[in-house]
Amino acid sequence: MRAATLLLASLAVAVPFAACRAKDDTPDIKHLLAALRGADARASGEARLKLLQIGEPAAPALAEMLRFGTPPERLAAANTLWGMGPRGRAAVPDLAAALGDADAELRNVSAMALENMGASAAAAVPALTAAIGDSDQRVRQAAVKALGAIGPPALQALPALTRVLRRGSWPEAEEAYRRIRGQQPGTPIELGPAEPGQP
Repeated sequence: MRAATLLLASLAVAVPFAACRAKDDTPDIKHLLAALRGADARASGEARLKLLQIGEPAAPALAEMLRFGTPPERLAAANTLWGMGPRGRAAVPDLAAALGDADAELRNVSAMALENMGASAAAAVPALTAAIGDSDQRVRQAAVKALGAIGPPALQALPALTRVLRRGSWPEAEEAYRRIRGQQPGTPIELGPAEPGQP
């Protein structure tokens, strides 16, 4: 009986201690975001790695930083989301909105992040389709690659891709067209007749 009482007493102490320790081991996303924003490059890099390890739970906070941060902070958020791939899908609407930003570097990194999310970025198809006409070549290329990575859910982008392919060869756009159509690499592209009023 005494042994049973001692066992219960030790469990009563151990359980709260384990819960407290688990809580202490949980990374503080706010603290990591502060470090990511900071001027110390090493601390910022370490924070980025930890945020990547956390993954999905950190995506909403990074999306908020993408919306409201300074230009360097927004770029750091987009870069971190790029590294997350599909685990950053909570930020898809904010990455799509960033495709309309004045900063070409942010537009480019946002498109690259959406590419890395694949089909999880399907909600960004309208913004990526508009970005096919971006003034910056890097953004155009990244947008087309993102549409290809999304695949069949990007079906609504086919008319825009068809229009640019009628103007000339663009290997990335051709590959995106095939991937959206579910075709094998190298399959000949049949664009069909031009739409009335379209080149």
